[in-house]
Amino acid sequence: MPASKNPAIEDYLKTVYSHTEWQPDPITPKALADKLGVAPSSVTEMVKKMAAQGLIAHVPYGPLRLTDDGRDRALAVVRRHRLIETWLVREMGYGWDEVHDEAEVLEHALSDRLLETIDARLGRPSRDPHGDAIPAADGSIAVEPFLRLDGAPAGHTGRVLRISDRDPERLRALAASGIAPGVSLTVRADASGERVLVGVTPVAGDAASGAAPVASPVELTVEAAAEIWVTG
Repeated sequence: MPASKNPAIEDYLKTVYSHTEWQPDPITPKALADKLGVAPSSVTEMVKKMAAQGLIAHVPYGPLRLTDDGRDRALAVVRRHRLIETWLVREMGYGWDEVHDEAEVLEHALSDRLLETIDARLGRPSRDPHGDAIPAADGSIAVEPFLRLDGAPAGHTGRVLRISDRDPERLRALAASGIAPGVSLTVRADASGERVLVGVTPVAGDAASGAAPVASPVELTVEAAAEIWVTG
């Protein structure tokens, strides 16, 4: 089976790529094992296999980096995942807090032909329901300058680019507070304490998140702010 169609290798590639998408530090074998929920020994064996296939550059005990071929393959998996999430929300009635696990399964089974049909039907979307950029078919991907909200200074105003999808309950809470990709936030207090106070520019709710206009400001925990990225 080609590496690009091996579900285990696809998961590794996607995880390595995603780790550095919103921060610069490369992933370590231990962090990769934690994210995938597997034993370190399993990571060691898989990394050896992927290195032999020219997908990962790795120095023993050092961080992992994708080769050009590995990045291309990772972006193909990421594209499938994010298009599936977008399709489930727009066409199948899922909420943005419900699609991640479904996409994890479907991304390995979707044919290129069906993926292209979905992409065309959706109008070639550039971002998924959580704000993550959807790679184009040629592997290009849009990148904007960004800050994580818990590190934004008081007075900073930025458009929400992305909200982590790893905690469905938090997604629902943020939507209830009117916070979703595309919404403008202004930091009213810095993150030196346990709370981040933000002003939310009221916008109409959308089908993806269910976010609705609310009175600002909104008080967020630092943990919640760490799940939100805004324009820099």
